[in-house]
Amino acid sequence: MTDIIQLLPDNIANQIAAGEVIQRPSSAVKELLENAVDAGATEIKLIITDSGKASVTVIDNGKGMSETDARMAFERHATSKISNIEDLFRIKTMGFRGEALASIAAVAQVELKTKQSTETLGTFIEIENSRVLKQEACAAPNGTSISMKNLFFNVPARRNFLKSDTVEFHHIEDTFIHVAIAHPEVSFKLLHNEEVHYNLQSTNLKRRITDVLGKNAENRIFPIACETDIVTIEGYIGKPETAKKTRGNQQFYVNTRFFKSSYFNHAIQTAFEGLIPDKTHPIYFIFLTVDPSRIDVNIHPTKTEIKFEEERFIYSILHSTIRESLGKFNLTPSLDFELETAFDLPAGFEKKPVVEPTIKVDPNFNPFQPFEKPKIHQGSSSSDRGVDPKYQNARPQDWAAFYAINEEPEAPVLMESALSLNLDDLVMVGKYAICSYPNNALLIDTKRAAERVL
Repeated sequence: MTDIIQLLPDNIANQIAAGEVIQRPSSAVKELLENAVDAGATEIKLIITDSGKASVTVIDNGKGMSETDARMAFERHATSKISNIEDLFRIKTMGFRGEALASIAAVAQVELKTKQSTETLGTFIEIENSRVLKQEACAAPNGTSISMKNLFFNVPARRNFLKSDTVEFHHIEDTFIHVAIAHPEVSFKLLHNEEVHYNLQSTNLKRRITDVLGKNAENRIFPIACETDIVTIEGYIGKPETAKKTRGNQQFYVNTRFFKSSYFNHAIQTAFEGLIPDKTHPIYFIFLTVDPSRIDVNIHPTKTEIKFEEERFIYSILHSTIRESLGKFNLTPSLDFELETAFDLPAGFEKKPVVEPTIKVDPNFNPFQPFEKPKIHQGSSSSDRGVDPKYQNARPQDWAAFYAINEEPEAPVLMESALSLNLDDLVMVGKYAICSYPNNALLIDTKRAAERVL
């Protein structure tokens, strides 16, 4: 039998890896921005065309690369961040897997220009489908400029899965904001189709968050801070009135790395319980600082899922820190017993003397005395009877009908009539029972009758 197992060609292996790392234009944007941050850049510019489908360019003023490093950067698992197995558990940089540039070069046309400050000339490299087409010296400013064009040009099926330009740009914008907030000391600029969308100057964390959320955000967020042996927590949380029905602007960072965690989000949601309406979500930007040896950032290719060694303790610390901050800034309901007896009086009552109310009691009142219906006498004044003016000219027989209609019969009379009825004489109309007599008719509300019997 012939052997059937063989090694994959590099370009196919790179495309398979690219399927895990580069899922859409925003994935490439994330990797390129993080590489620029790792290079020590203080100014980073992101230029995209057609929501990244046509081109993505990242320009930074970092330390740049030598000619050899520039070429090695596109090899799989080539990295300057790890030299032994222990380094994998002391990750303090954004990129470390050595897959980003290799994956991008496998599914796009890439051009790189880089130069170190100690060199006179820089290096230009052009790569397509993992093959180096050109490498030469060139004039370039200090730092690195990398351009990715025609993403998924050689994988049409992957390109067909991309969403509309609006959706793809929204993903790029979110990625840009995540990196920009994590590094407020760096200036960031975003241009889409030659239009400036963000121009963020170097500043502090609160100002960076305000620049992203809008001018009125400064007074709608409050700080949180806590330092323990397990974790150090700092950041900003939106006041209860800023809660939204969507989950936007909910961002966790650990050691300046953005990640997602429904578990920690639950800690924040329960801390706001009773302060925000149901099915609404608070906004927050929370930074956790944890010993790198106590977390694992290598469980997912995109590194947005992180495993914490002491997750339960961090949950409790995070929850109590937020509750404490809510109370410190008077954002939770409180009881002030000194204000219980202080009433706000109208202006006209402030100078009037206080008069103690009096209670008048009729000693002759007997609640068990039967009620006597007013007698009707011909010629008696209607004003004495306290009746409606429209009945003042009524005849005596009309008065009898008036009292029969407007007065509810006494319970004993109703009970006696109801108990002596023959069921065959009843006519049911809706919820009423009607029984005729020689001189009158009895109309019974069956529900009220049953209640009176009980």
